[in-house]
Amino acid sequence: MTKLQATVLYDAPGPKARLRNNLYTLITVVALLGVAAFVVVKLNDKGQFAGNIWAPFLEWETWNQYLIPGVQGTLTAAVLASIFALIFGSVFGLARLSDHKWIRIPAGWVVEVFRAIPLLLLIFFIWFLAPDLMGGGDYGLLALVIGLTLYNGSVLAEVVRAGVLAVPKGQSEAAYAIGMRKSSVMRLILLPQALTAMMPAVVSQLVVLLKDTALGYIITYIDLLNMGFKILPSVHFGTKLVAAIFIGVFYIGLNMLLSWFANWLERRSRRSRKTAAKPVALTNEMT
Repeated sequence: MTKLQATVLYDAPGPKARLRNNLYTLITVVALLGVAAFVVVKLNDKGQFAGNIWAPFLEWETWNQYLIPGVQGTLTAAVLASIFALIFGSVFGLARLSDHKWIRIPAGWVVEVFRAIPLLLLIFFIWFLAPDLMGGGDYGLLALVIGLTLYNGSVLAEVVRAGVLAVPKGQSEAAYAIGMRKSSVMRLILLPQALTAMMPAVVSQLVVLLKDTALGYIITYIDLLNMGFKILPSVHFGTKLVAAIFIGVFYIGLNMLLSWFANWLERRSRRSRKTAAKPVALTNEMT
């Protein structure tokens, strides 16, 4: 068993402190188990564990008609928005680094405006505006993808800018000293190093994007949340809680997978000798 080591910011607990910490842990676990038991008893009293409620989820028809199309809708919106957000973020992130004010300043305004607008408001605005511009039709996917692209792309633009700025100036100065042009310095020197530094933050933002696809429920986009939480319970009455559990497990599993990937990239970037830039932290205060 590994012993706790004292550091500058942490003192290893003594015997009494360890005993007290173990006691607090035991009390917390008992309390959580008590809450879980209370919830299970209440659900059982409401008949939520009855076989007829869970039976539809054992039928292929339920998965084929509701859950699988819902998963496909969620992943379609997430993949499209991720691709466009990465393109948007790359273009405007590099534009904010331009030496030309007529490029840098408008790009900065675009990024700041779309970062400041609430995502749900942005999705609603596009959803209501699209029929007036393009005629009648179902614009749920379009509104959701554009909204996710503009908001998350603006955040990714700051990640790209921060990633390039994280590369020590000596790297670009050495490239200029041997006669390289700015475009070549950016393409061959700065971006390859910045990519390693900003990759964990990029993946973390994509996790946020995936979770935000659930906002499609508000505009009746056919995603997993809409299929499982609205349409399915209307066909099989009483299955809303079971559907919510399935939806929660799906989002938790997929987000945990992406989060693990982001953490792996962060550890790899810290150990990598391919870049002199420090990993970029994803924060809401990035400017």
